[in-house]
Amino acid sequence: MTSAALALRDRRAERVLVQPLLDGLFLLTAFMVTFHKLQWELAGSLIVSDVLTSVFLLAFLWDRLERGDLRLTRSAAVALAFLVAFALVYLAGFYNLDTAQAFDQWWKGFVKFVLHFGFVVAGVSLLARRPLRMYWYALAAFLGGIAVNALYGVIQLVVAEVTGANLDSILIEPLTSRQTGINVFGVVGGVQPVYRPNGLAGDPNHLGIELLLPLLVLLPLYLRLERGHRLRTPLAALLVFLLVVQLATLSRSGLLGLAVGGLVLALPYRRHLRRPAFLVPLGAVVAIVASVVLARLDFFLTVLRARTNTSRGAASPHFEVYTFIPDILQTHPALGLGLNNFSVYYEFVTGREDFGPHSFYVATLVETGLVGTALFAVFVVWLFARLGAARRLGRALRAAGDPLERRVTPLAWGMTAALAATLAANLFYLTMTFYYFYVYATLAVALPVVFGRRRPG
Repeated sequence: MTSAALALRDRRAERVLVQPLLDGLFLLTAFMVTFHKLQWELAGSLIVSDVLTSVFLLAFLWDRLERGDLRLTRSAAVALAFLVAFALVYLAGFYNLDTAQAFDQWWKGFVKFVLHFGFVVAGVSLLARRPLRMYWYALAAFLGGIAVNALYGVIQLVVAEVTGANLDSILIEPLTSRQTGINVFGVVGGVQPVYRPNGLAGDPNHLGIELLLPLLVLLPLYLRLERGHRLRTPLAALLVFLLVVQLATLSRSGLLGLAVGGLVLALPYRRHLRRPAFLVPLGAVVAIVASVVLARLDFFLTVLRARTNTSRGAASPHFEVYTFIPDILQTHPALGLGLNNFSVYYEFVTGREDFGPHSFYVATLVETGLVGTALFAVFVVWLFARLGAARRLGRALRAAGDPLERRVTPLAWGMTAALAATLAANLFYLTMTFYYFYVYATLAVALPVVFGRRRPG
């Protein structure tokens, strides 16, 4: 065998090893992306998903450089262009900083942004070159991770209700050396604590908003499954479970997002709303919630009144942050105060070092100004456009009689509803800066690319 043939054989052997490694890192990152409690204080917050992403991106670049193949699909190239554009905006905003604390916050935010958006570029490129089943594995890993998060939240809630113990102190704190625990909303009657499960997300509102993705993505897929399909019953049970956990978080932002996402799905799937496939799981949720509420009616009525309180004092923290916008637009209209710097500049207003804007839109305007906000708006429009392309692909598959349409169309609608729901939920909360949103964006952008290989004609 010649030296050239031996070298070719060695390169092929390396690819056989590298490809499973890349795929495994990609799937593991997607699975653990909502496990925020798994972090360590080592020169800042070191989250396990960021470590996995760093290794994945290095392996991805090494593989491409070794093969001399730096080609990107069109969608991945557009994602890379967005990465560069955002980076330029953030770098320009860097010159508005004037304190060491502001510089530290900016660097933390910028490094995370590069990692997370880099995952979008590499992830879309990877999925575009893999078989269709890899996309399903990625979707299952991502949504499955959120479901595991919800399961942990339920166990956390049961342990707290029955024994008063903190499950995190048993399972999480020995790993991270950080004190975490279930959220305590308040106390009813001076003796009964009101627990809100936060799972591994760290905040019940974060968990409630993250749960929008599996609920809205899986619902249309479930409704379109063929009668007798082996996944029909497991998906119905999973949706019931996730909706019950959603309600247990007592997240008003989560419920707002669920209402908006439900309206998006109501139009194309309205005929399913009268069918047993939808009514039976919904009835199961009503029965479970009703049985729990009736067992402690006075307790839950007190909690409900607290969570639906619309008095000025109760609502002001969520609306007051919007009053910061005019001040910033007067002083730093174009580029804002600088990435990740809301808490630094408003510490004197709030009295808290870690105070966040509790609104993604306030954070975007305050920290990146009109330029950064406009750029993010274009990015969101692009996400909707890619999902629109996926829905058109579904219609083309249906016209051609391709059975794959029964998966592509509901998946595209579910992803569209999930995006609309997340946008609505972030009016009064801040999760679209979290890593899970970038993993969602990866799957949304890759959807028409991956399934477009089956485009008729």
